[in-house]
Amino acid sequence: MAEEKKRTRRANGESAIYLGKDGRWHARVPMGYKDDGSPYRRHLTRPTRKELVDEVRRLEKQRDEGSARQPGKPWTVAKWLEHWVENIAKPVVSENTYAGYEVAVRVHLVPGIGRHRIDRLEPEHLESLYRRMQSAGSKAGTAHQAHRTARTALGEAVRRGHAAKNAAALAKPPRMEEDETEVEPYSVDEVQSLLLEVNKRRNSARWMLALALGLRQGETLGLRWSDVDLDNEYLKLRRNRLRPKYEHGCSETAPCGRKAGYCPARVQVRRETKNTKSRAGRRAVPLPGPLVVTLRSHREVQARERAAAGNLWTESEYVFTKPLGGPLSPNTDYHDWKRLLEDAGVRNGRLHDARHTAGTVLMLLGVPDRVIDQIMGWEPGGAARMRARYLHVTDPMLKEAARKIERAIWGAPENLAVDKDQDNEA
Repeated sequence: MAEEKKRTRRANGESAIYLGKDGRWHARVPMGYKDDGSPYRRHLTRPTRKELVDEVRRLEKQRDEGSARQPGKPWTVAKWLEHWVENIAKPVVSENTYAGYEVAVRVHLVPGIGRHRIDRLEPEHLESLYRRMQSAGSKAGTAHQAHRTARTALGEAVRRGHAAKNAAALAKPPRMEEDETEVEPYSVDEVQSLLLEVNKRRNSARWMLALALGLRQGETLGLRWSDVDLDNEYLKLRRNRLRPKYEHGCSETAPCGRKAGYCPARVQVRRETKNTKSRAGRRAVPLPGPLVVTLRSHREVQARERAAAGNLWTESEYVFTKPLGGPLSPNTDYHDWKRLLEDAGVRNGRLHDARHTAGTVLMLLGVPDRVIDQIMGWEPGGAARMRARYLHVTDPMLKEAARKIERAIWGAPENLAVDKDQDNEA
């Protein structure tokens, strides 16, 4: 026992195990270094040496794997999520992605699970949150957004050693209802009805690009005239228009009392556009003849608007602008789409449904998959998955398939008529 009590010099990084004066076994396990550079050791104590050795080996394994809790007071879920979204995610993700994360953290995750310690959070805590969200009226898609945000944030916490497991990766998100994900593209007749109404409106080419080529809203509103080559009949897509974000410009001593977006002195705090992040998104898209004609006319109309506005015109180089220049707001564009549907007598739908429609029409016309991928801007690795999501089998396709089966098995329709006449004569 005297030999067990004796302390000897240890190699760097080796744990110290000794019998204390209190009769219990103690260990000092090196775990790395603190923020100030000083060594950090974890103190353990157990009644028997065997129990202590087992615990030391478990802790050393966590340390070596990088999953052990780091020194300092454990994070709460709320403190970690707020730190993660502002200091880790915000500098490296797009503005739109950050906006989605920020809402999920502030509105749902922090109020719902924020008081838990991050190293004691369980999958059941998250599953209970998702149920409460839906009971309060949130759609399954909103709960899924919260789930994806939590999974990403907690994954970073695990990589940094603040938690041993990612509770969100183990939790089961709510099942998405079919009616939330199913999209019915517009038929060719509906597209033609929309195009007839589009011809009566300002910025008509904006809607033609959406219906004929499936351009995303951000891609269309971010187009500049330098991206459009009407002589060679194509345009280049290389940037996206971002949704504006405002902060109050009024003074704290005399607040306007409105939301930031309606403040008379509001300040724009988000850049107008960002470059397309994926290589497939930066692409050239061919322009059908009618679109070339419409864009030429649109450029002439815009030149007349500029001349009429004089000093009131806001120069921007955007293809689609407000009546006095400057980029179109995505929110205004969305409401214009809703009015277009109503005026054309076409069923209500999302603006993004026009993209599903364009992709389906390309498939209906027999355009090769590789060309569809180029026009739609899909990455080669995920193009098959995107085609399955965006290209829809329509009733005309099913009927054509039935006719082909009929001709292959029973022969041409005229042969069927001859066979029936022969049967009647017999």
